[in-house]
Amino acid sequence: MKKLVFTILMAAFSTILFGQTIDESSATTCYQKYAEIFEKRGALEIADGTYDDVIITFRKGSMADCFYGKVTVKDGTINPDEMFLRFEDSTYERIVKKYRYPKQVITIINGMSRTIVTVDEELIDVLFVKKIKPKKKSYVKAAEPIID
Repeated sequence: MKKLVFTILMAAFSTILFGQTIDESSATTCYQKYAEIFEKRGALEIADGTYDDVIITFRKGSMADCFYGKVTVKDGTINPDEMFLRFEDSTYERIVKKYRYPKQVITIINGMSRTIVTVDEELIDVLFVKKIKPKKKSYVKAAEPIID
């Protein structure tokens, strides 16, 4: 009887122990993936103008959502009241949020905006993905020698 209980407990314990593996790719958010690319490659300078090909990220806790949007850059800064999200039919809707620091200057560094914080603790970033620098060339490795 003791052996049976012990065997059942060991089987249950090993199932719990080995059954909870975390897939690293699913734990990474869209924002983290973009941020890694910007960090590795860098970005070109963002000139003044309207950009309708940016990605606007909304983060709260460990969750993140990334959407296409439109912003206007003037003097190297973004006006958070002039940010828009794109619908599937290519129309836009202005983002209406209450910001914790409404007078904050939203500068752009390395193709990414400074993080905007809302009163609901939501973090918003604008990513200029079309300005990411191209991938650097890599050397071609020689084949291993074959000795007869």
